[in-house]
Amino acid sequence: MKTERLQVLIDSVQRARLESTAAARGVSVAHLVRTAIDVVYPPDQTRRAAAAAAILQAPPMDVPEPAELRAELDTLRAGR
Repeated sequence: MKTERLQVLIDSVQRARLESTAAARGVSVAHLVRTAIDVVYPPDQTRRAAAAAAILQAPPMDVPEPAELRAELDTLRAGR
């Protein structure tokens, strides 16, 4: 059950786009807006930001040449 109301002003072109997309998908305009919010601002954004920061702070590591890396990945995918 939705408990918060939000009023947002958009132009007529945006409204038409939302309405035609909603009709094509068989959902409400409100559903499209809620889904868009979740995609752009995911609920676990803090955790994702922390993971991204950890990756960016990791020390550099040696990476094999592309052909060697491809062979290594092929071996791992084969389950050997």
